[in-house]
Formats: sequence, structure tokens, C-alpha cells
Amino acid sequence: MSQPAEKPVTILVVEDDTLTRRGLCLAIEKEPSLRLADAVGSVQSATDWLKRNSADILLVDLGLPDGSGLDVIRLCATTHASCSIMVITTSSDEDSVLDSIEAGASGYILKDAARLDIARAVLDLHAGGLPISPAIARKLLARMRVAKPETDIKPVSQEAVKSEAPVYLTKREASILDLIARGDSYGEVARGLGLSVGTVQTHIKNIYDKLSVHSRGAAVYEANRRGLLQMDQIKARP
Repeated sequence: MSQPAEKPVTILVVEDDTLTRRGLCLAIEKEPSLRLADAVGSVQSATDWLKRNSADILLVDLGLPDGSGLDVIRLCATTHASCSIMVITTSSDEDSVLDSIEAGASGYILKDAARLDIARAVLDLHAGGLPISPAIARKLLARMRVAKPETDIKPVSQEAVKSEAPVYLTKREASILDLIARGDSYGEVARGLGLSVGTVQTHIKNIYDKLSVHSRGAAVYEANRRGLLQMDQIKARP
């Protein structure tokens, strides 16, 4: 008896630029395991769609003609808890990244990233990964190194850290965490350690569970806060 085919991953695209939206839609439609649910170009259109429908993945730009994609992210995170959210944008400033993660995004990809494979990024996100452009990861790491009290990342006293239950990472998990803190992609981590990408994703899920976080940036910050990273020894890739 043949196994039933897996249900395709449905995606809502929210992008105002016509050419970019068309390119994203074509990339999705070319991948058999993905299905384009719809493509809209404004906050209002996305809001109306989400009130009537649902999707497995929300792919959203931040700069929309009638507002911010952050509003779409917040609505989706609130009303569709099972929907994974990925930002695809030209904005690489740290505030935009942190605001997106705080709003509910689990991935953050730059449109101009070299050899951007949107289908792979979407599948990675759906599988539980946290796709984020290496350039963004490096910026988050740099911000954490010089974090000030007035930033969104609040300092915690050493006394408070000591009172928390200890977190124990395996040697492999610690190695992977160091590499993603450096800004390596999942593929780069896999090649560097001689592992499959799937194995790396499994280790990263375990790291997130142990640290009680849901994103790469939060994992790096939390690990550093707990003394699990040697920040001065981690160098970002050129």
C-alpha cells in the first residue's frame, strides 16, 4: 500500500514590489513541496487575508506602502500560532531585526543575499530551523558585545544568573552554538563539523529547548549571558 503524499507547505507572501513578489511566487511554485496560498502587497490586504484564511508560512516584507510588516507579523503571531513567520527585506539594521523577532518572526533573510534560495529557507523554517542571513547574525553578535542598558536587551546581574538552574550543553552543541554565534549558516556549520544539515538542525532545536529561546539571536544572547560563550574568542566570518 502506497504512502499518502505529504501535504504541501502553504505560504502567504506579503510584498509590495511587483517584480520581487513575482520572483518569490515563482520560486515557491517551482518547489513541489510548497504551495502558494496567496500573494498580497499591503498591510491591509494581508490583514484581511489572515482574518479569513491561514497558511503554514508567512513570508513578509517590513516596508509596505500602508504601514509596517511588523503589524502583519504581530497579527499572524496572535491569531495563527502554528504559522511560522519569516521576514524577507532590504533592512539589515539591528532594531528592525530585534523588533521582528520580538513581534514573532523566526527567520530574517535579506533580499540581496548572495544566491538566495527562498524555497530552501522556507523549508528550513517549516522543519523547525531558524533561517537568518549570516550578515544579520554578525550584526546581532556585534550589538550584544557592546549592549548598553538602554537597548532592548536588558542586562541581568550575575547574582540573578547564578540563582538560575544551570544549563548543560554537550560538546557538540557547544561547538554548534559557537559557530552560529560567529554568523555561520546551517550549511557552513554542517560542512565545518562534518554533519548533515538535518543533524545540525536537530542539535539547534535541542539548544533552543535548553536555553528556552526561539531564535538564533536570542540563543546567542542567552548563552553569552550564562557564560556559555567565549565572546572575545568568537570572530565573525569575513
